[in-house]
Amino acid sequence: MNIIAVTACPAGVAHTHMAAAALEASAKKLGVTIKVEKQGAMGIENKIKDKEVAEAKALILAVDTAIAKSERFDGIPTVKVSVAEAVKNPQGLINQAIELAKK
Repeated sequence: MNIIAVTACPAGVAHTHMAAAALEASAKKLGVTIKVEKQGAMGIENKIKDKEVAEAKALILAVDTAIAKSERFDGIPTVKVSVAEAVKNPQGLINQAIELAKK
């Protein structure tokens, strides 16, 4: 299962990275492939490539602000939550994304 995710908070520093780390750790535990792009004060880090977008079965947007280049993700089943939710419940979000991908 290929999932992509974007994390972004207004400052784009601590919470963005905490959410990304939580999603990555939970995906590993669940045996799910995930690529997490971080957007914030440093710009776009770990940018999701076009090939990864094409292969993605679901998208997790853990964002508290608008993201750059969001049109790349049009048509992908999406779970959208706050950054705090991704920090608190990353496994639940990945499970939601898996369920969306199955539909």
